[in-house]
Amino acid sequence: MAPHSSPSRALKAQIRAEALARRDALSPEDRADGARRAAETIAAMPDLARAPLVGAFWPIRSEIDPRPLIERLFARGQRVALPKVTKQGLVFREWRAGEELVKGGFGLSEPRDDLPPLDPTALIVPLAAFDRAGQRIGYGAGYYDQAIERLSKNGPVLTVGIAFSVQEVAAVPAEPHDRPLDHLVTEQGPVPLRQG
Repeated sequence: MAPHSSPSRALKAQIRAEALARRDALSPEDRADGARRAAETIAAMPDLARAPLVGAFWPIRSEIDPRPLIERLFARGQRVALPKVTKQGLVFREWRAGEELVKGGFGLSEPRDDLPPLDPTALIVPLAAFDRAGQRIGYGAGYYDQAIERLSKNGPVLTVGIAFSVQEVAAVPAEPHDRPLDHLVTEQGPVPLRQG
């Protein structure tokens, strides 16, 4: 059976659609408040505070907004890199407050191409759905799994998934290439993850 038509891919697509519908149903006020609360929790993580360069993302659609977190990172002197989708996968480039972003594929806002690629040691990871084993469902292209694998070749990479609590599911049908996250945070605080 071709990978794109495997049963777990179909199940993931269904779970993704249902979780995103729940996320879309949140009010703009709840999303903004949730983003602020999640930012406070993540900013308080000692491991994240030690990362000199944090890979974050610019929100699309109804994603939880990481910009309140990015502001906190800047305020304490940390550097932030944002991803660009390329044929080779995600490339991270440093972004400074106020710098203009360019339009990329998938409706993304990305750093300019003339900035040098950098490798973050911590990643704030977007997602469509998650479970308490630290597994996530992204948007289906595998960019973050590939990026985490690539960056891990340089040494440990701290991964922090950020989402709304309505995106939690009982179980994500994990595939061999899926990489569990180190931490998951919602507007309700840290999500206790099951070990193993």
